[in-house]
Amino acid sequence: MASITLGGTPVETSGSLPKIGDKAPDFKLKVSDLSTQTLSDFEGHKVVLNIFPSVDTGTCAQSVRAFNKEAAEMENTKVLCISRDLPFAQARFCGAEGIENVMMLSDFKDGSFGKDYGLEFKTGAFEGLHSRCVIVLDENGIVKYTEQVQETADEPNYKASLYALLDD
Repeated sequence: MASITLGGTPVETSGSLPKIGDKAPDFKLKVSDLSTQTLSDFEGHKVVLNIFPSVDTGTCAQSVRAFNKEAAEMENTKVLCISRDLPFAQARFCGAEGIENVMMLSDFKDGSFGKDYGLEFKTGAFEGLHSRCVIVLDENGIVKYTEQVQETADEPNYKASLYALLDD
């Protein structure tokens, strides 16, 4: 269980992020057409998991924009933006913002991704949503980097997560 803050108020998450060097847990998440994507669908690619509470908040939207910009220049890398937003809301946001270089994935159905990755808010106003995290995986799904942002309103350390992609 991690202790982080939401607007300066202490909140807790459901567990701990996967450990560096471990195989990332598989997942089943929905895309805008309601088809399912799994972690194994990205085998052979480096993967950045940009995880956040809702694309309808300023910091979350900014993280999608920032990773969208960076993703255009990354080789053999997929950026997956994951929240509990409905896939339709995610698609609407991407269309309005011109987001084309990241894939939006939704954990709306049962929240299992948030639970399996230990990042679901267990207390506070965002209870049931995902805390702001970045997890970087290598081509084999091995965790190379993790960050759980201490204050939910803050942006993740983009440079550190992108640097982890270079470290082989």
